[in-house]
Amino acid sequence: MSSQPPAIEFRNISISFEEEPALEDISFTLGRGEMICITGVSGSGMSVLLRLAAGLLRPDTGQIFIDAREIEGLDEQELLALRSASMGMVFQEQSLFTGMTVYDNTAYRLDEHDWPEEDTERAVSEILSFVGLEEDVDKLPEELSIGMRRRLEFARALVGWPRIMLFDEATSGLDPLNARAILDLVIRARDIHQISSLYVTKELHEIPYLAGRRAVKNESGEITIKEVQVRESISVIVLEKGRAVFTGTPAEFEASDLPSVKRLTHPPPGAPSTDSYIADPWSKSKKP
Repeated sequence: MSSQPPAIEFRNISISFEEEPALEDISFTLGRGEMICITGVSGSGMSVLLRLAAGLLRPDTGQIFIDAREIEGLDEQELLALRSASMGMVFQEQSLFTGMTVYDNTAYRLDEHDWPEEDTERAVSEILSFVGLEEDVDKLPEELSIGMRRRLEFARALVGWPRIMLFDEATSGLDPLNARAILDLVIRARDIHQISSLYVTKELHEIPYLAGRRAVKNESGEITIKEVQVRESISVIVLEKGRAVFTGTPAEFEASDLPSVKRLTHPPPGAPSTDSYIADPWSKSKKP
């Protein structure tokens, strides 16, 4: 067991908006190098949870710890410093600067923190190679495809390799091939750089994909992604109307008979496709 403090810890967190509860009594611990997949139907509180973890919202009750620091007592400047030092965030909304090149978008956070130019160039080159945009450094976002722009969002968030990543429906709006490429980036960041991750998704087939694969690096530095049987460092939380109604392993999630889980994994006819469970949409045995 790691002697390091948890990356993120929620203790009995509740928050309401206009007297309507958004989250109620949420507690969990995200360990170093671990991943928690958070799912549920729209409006269940998933995005609110991420914004609390980032310090963008303050809870009404409870405590949140980031790198063993309780964030309730931090002022805005201290919160900004903590986020910048420890976290990368990929939210649904595009955050790219349209008038800046791929390189400048990626370097922005490092420039804000006065990184030496040589260190910035090295970090940006490394992350753009990691996401496959090393040949596009001088392009503007409008010159990139949708999938490339999403990879640039990842580069901005991952540059400098933060210890914690927050993903809010990272593959939203992408076709299956681009979605799989993004999931592979998430796996590589998690396994090669031991980044702790909160991963929000309504696309339930992403959970077994993330749980059933591991990124490994060989002696020559080449990274490959292999299928594995069990990932002990991944868990699933299901939110329903702001409450955590299930916490367990991906296998336990898939096999659960809890009504709240079965509504997701075995939805009734007519349920939205994004809220339904598909074991592996990329399986070679499936026809297009």
